[in-house]
Amino acid sequence: MKTGKQLLAVGIVALALSSMHEAAAQVKKPIRPAPATSDGSDWAYVGHDAGGMRYSPLKQIDVDNVKNLTVAWTYHMGDISDGKGFARRSGFESTPILVDGTLFFTTPFNRVIALDPETGKERWTFDPMVDTAGEYGDGLINRGVATWLDPQRVKGAPCRRRIFEATLDARLVALDAASGTPCADFGNRGQVSLRDVPRYRPGRYHMTSAPVVIDDIVVVGSAIDDNSRADMPGGVIRAYHARTGKLVWSWEPLPPNDDSKSSDPQNPSDNGPQRSKKIWRTGAGNAWTGMAVDPERDLVFVPTGSASPDYYGGLRLGDNKWANSIVALHAKSGEMAWGFQLVHHDLWDYDTASPPVLATVKHDGKDLAVVIQGNKTGMLYVLNRDTGVPVFPVEERPVPQSDVPGEVTSPTQPFPVAPPPLDPVKILAEDAWGITDEDRSYCHEYIAHLRNEGIFTPPSLKGSISIPGNVGGLNWSGSALDPARGWLLVNTNNLPAYVRLVARDKFDQESDANVEHGEYADQYGTPYGMVRTFVFAKAHRLPCVAPPWGTLAAVDMNSGKIQWEVPLGTLAPARSMVPKGAPSLGGPIVTAGGLVFIAGTVIDPEFRAFNVETGAEVWKAQLPTAGGATPMTYQVRPGGKQFVVIAAGGHAKTTEENQADDLIAYTLP
Repeated sequence: MKTGKQLLAVGIVALALSSMHEAAAQVKKPIRPAPATSDGSDWAYVGHDAGGMRYSPLKQIDVDNVKNLTVAWTYHMGDISDGKGFARRSGFESTPILVDGTLFFTTPFNRVIALDPETGKERWTFDPMVDTAGEYGDGLINRGVATWLDPQRVKGAPCRRRIFEATLDARLVALDAASGTPCADFGNRGQVSLRDVPRYRPGRYHMTSAPVVIDDIVVVGSAIDDNSRADMPGGVIRAYHARTGKLVWSWEPLPPNDDSKSSDPQNPSDNGPQRSKKIWRTGAGNAWTGMAVDPERDLVFVPTGSASPDYYGGLRLGDNKWANSIVALHAKSGEMAWGFQLVHHDLWDYDTASPPVLATVKHDGKDLAVVIQGNKTGMLYVLNRDTGVPVFPVEERPVPQSDVPGEVTSPTQPFPVAPPPLDPVKILAEDAWGITDEDRSYCHEYIAHLRNEGIFTPPSLKGSISIPGNVGGLNWSGSALDPARGWLLVNTNNLPAYVRLVARDKFDQESDANVEHGEYADQYGTPYGMVRTFVFAKAHRLPCVAPPWGTLAAVDMNSGKIQWEVPLGTLAPARSMVPKGAPSLGGPIVTAGGLVFIAGTVIDPEFRAFNVETGAEVWKAQLPTAGGATPMTYQVRPGGKQFVVIAAGGHAKTTEENQADDLIAYTLP
């Protein structure tokens, strides 16, 4: 298989490695929205608040009565693709928002739907007519919408409240929240093309996460396929006026380098002094996950992914700033306020995939505004929100160096002194795990024959172990913060991967034969293709690293200490012999009722609630299939019921799961 990034999904049998259309609205029963709440009982952003804390002050549902939760309503959105035809496989990853008494969410086909939040009855739908047969590397997914209230329009005026969606085929769409019709004054009859980027190609450049709004500016990133070639589209961040759709500014995480003194960029064997002056052949460094905003400081916080391609950097020498970073941009100008790089010269697909969290912590006895940023490395960085300076010390430590001709590894990587890594950073052959003696023996031999020096072991021609792996650590699932305790609730994955570079003259033959039975990627324009898979036992296809393979943890952001850590789910719910702890893609929320709600577990179709104080599981309900999304909660009116909502449709990359189309709301009887 010669594809770009494939988020890898876990199964008990196998780990599956897995032009502009004019918008046409389908409008049903327009309803004027009710007044918006102002007490936190709504859910106005994908992360609840502008800073993405995912915390709700609601406490009608609490630790004592959560066991009585029952299904209030179910809405079937209807958009499913099994990936067997021309379309990619779909996954239902949307987190709804609630504003003005209406629930808004997106489907895998980019339809926007408005519901009555207490009954689940449809108010309107809008279909942007996305080509579902596009070669979208992430599959057919969309994670939500953003909203803006126009202060210049009177109540009841069209498009006073707007809903924004960024589509898979690279459009930014603005809709009237009351009716679902496109806002005619925004761009070209309600939409703006996002395709004006160098090296654009349909499918290769797309959008999966919600834009963010700050004042009257809409900011959008992009998702860019990994590993297909070196010179991919750039990961530009762009801001548009929320009323007109006019471009306000753009910012490039990987600015073009000066080629006036460059030599041949295709000679990877040249390591002389002119090497640093070669033309970069790269792209990406894009923000494909959620962003956060601070209106008071006029800042947009942008988490960026890896430069292309992921596993060979000989044509993009240096640290590759500002890929693999968290960057603060001034919202009015797009100028950079500060940046902090979490991984230098990434060779492991260690994206800053987790959305940032803006919070206030206690430090040296004082309240301090911070940005909390996690990474696929399993590490957490706590940074001063105004300066980007680490609150807890970060040390540049020596790391293993590459032996691949043409590669120049970063000599060090940044390690936070606190909090500690949330995933193991090394696996030894003698620590190999297996459910049987045969599995343990196989895993021992497998690990012993690979390059294996712990985290940041570079890819090699013989094969290397990457730990925690490209699906490990903190993924797009993100985290939630309990402001009363100062605790971050976060789910992580522990899935070491095997990565091997393959010389160009051997790549086609080897990949056609699927020699490694893994995922092959071309990395065109470089001297090497690559193959990767998980470090799995041959017989039972379970990880060679000891469980749990997925955890939920509470980390004190004031002290940097882990308060508790528990396994999250299981890889095989019907088989008691399989240990607890399943990988998850879909994050947590936390409430004033003392609860952490989370689904997300791969294969495991349970929706769970945990006691935030102790980590004890206090409730679970079986979903139609895995809930590969982050839940949300709301209360529509004072004295009304509190609802908890989750999208249950399965993960886009997991052929081991059933698919469904359910948006499910729970409440107390």
